[in-house]
Amino acid sequence: MARTTRGVEKRTIDMVPDSERHGTPKSQFTLWFGANMQITAVVNGALAVVFGADVVWAIIGLFIGQIIGGAIMALHSAQGPALGLPQMISSRAQFGVHGAALPLLLYFGFAATGTVLAGQAVNNALGVHSRWIGILIFAALTAIIAMFGYDLIHKLGKVSSTIGLLGLIYVAIRLFQVGSFGPKLADSRFSIVPFLLSTSLAAGWQLTYAPYAGDYSRYLPRDTKLGRAWWGPFAGSVLGATISMTLGVFIAAAGGETFIGDQVGFMGDLAQNRVLAILVFISIVIGKLTINTLNAYGGVMALSTGISGFTGRSSVSSKVRSGFVIGFNVVVVLTALAASSDFLDVFKSFILTLLMFFLPWSAINLLNYYIIAHRHIDIPALYTSKGRYGKLHWSTLVVYLLGVAVQIPFMSQAFYVGPGAQAMDGADISWIVGLAVTALVYYPLGRRAFDYPGRMIYPPGVVLDPNIIGR
Repeated sequence: MARTTRGVEKRTIDMVPDSERHGTPKSQFTLWFGANMQITAVVNGALAVVFGADVVWAIIGLFIGQIIGGAIMALHSAQGPALGLPQMISSRAQFGVHGAALPLLLYFGFAATGTVLAGQAVNNALGVHSRWIGILIFAALTAIIAMFGYDLIHKLGKVSSTIGLLGLIYVAIRLFQVGSFGPKLADSRFSIVPFLLSTSLAAGWQLTYAPYAGDYSRYLPRDTKLGRAWWGPFAGSVLGATISMTLGVFIAAAGGETFIGDQVGFMGDLAQNRVLAILVFISIVIGKLTINTLNAYGGVMALSTGISGFTGRSSVSSKVRSGFVIGFNVVVVLTALAASSDFLDVFKSFILTLLMFFLPWSAINLLNYYIIAHRHIDIPALYTSKGRYGKLHWSTLVVYLLGVAVQIPFMSQAFYVGPGAQAMDGADISWIVGLAVTALVYYPLGRRAFDYPGRMIYPPGVVLDPNIIGR
């Protein structure tokens, strides 16, 4: 089991030895399924309709985006068993020891958006109107679970996958009892702009998990097959998000302005009485706990990675990690309290902005690990700036920034519409351009970036089972 004291995980950014490996790829399915059976995924799906797509093409576009983004996210998760490392530590093999914490600030924003919605659910369940009460209660629950760490997070995933599914099934039943969708399904008209938006929203949703996907698979046995390590998170995340976002499409189609004004309240109003409404709100809170804990835990891993790059330490104490968790949630609470009242428009722009920044990072990490380095990593070198990976790899950083910059002319968001998007009547293909340019430019540069090892090199102090060959 994970090295714990009274249930608190002791491992931080160091490699997990074979003696502490446990779990199966099935646990990855339940974790990621539960992480997606929650209200923010519902709202993400609703955005497709709110911003112009019809029901049929919104569902199709969202599903295509889930497949693309989920496949990429699961490739990051599949690195965990072989390396036994947090995702941000392993990305030092591409960006250098000091350059591996690039996505850190984006964790705060994603956690804050979830805290806004979960805080509303807490307030509705308690019958209070002070916005800060629900936000503080939810942030405290998130911090407690994140401090306990890996095993408790996986247990929560199993609980939330069940409760989240039951809650959304009940909401869906009530929605179809009170609403009529026949005309909306029959009157289906394809429009490229909202269709691409739907695809981008789903792909962006899945790719936001990429920088910490490996954090939650690193305790799996080292000889876990690549296909099995990939399939669990892919199937769980795509299935869970598809169910939630499809429900979001129908809720937006039925709720209209009522849903836009109060997303959480609208779902509670579908219940037949106050008791059932409270149960809906509780299911919303539990569903949000899993994903917000993932955000907090992953954000702390990224923060620990950034700091350890300068200190040279290969681990962080549990007390320091707990302090990071508390500090992370303080920032999240302040961000959530300052959130705009125009939540849906801000949330749409935020998801697409995440896609803009995460996709080039993801392309670099996957190309390097699977194709250039052939899954061979010098793990001790990840913890010292004097090793083969260096302090900061400038050519990789330049390619990353180029991958972000080339997307700007093709962006179509509330705050900016680029000339490329204007020429295509507002269609946003920025992430496709960013992926293509990053891959084409990085591949030849990455092959010459480092002196790659011809085999896996493990830390001398980590005890490995001689009967395990690995993948």
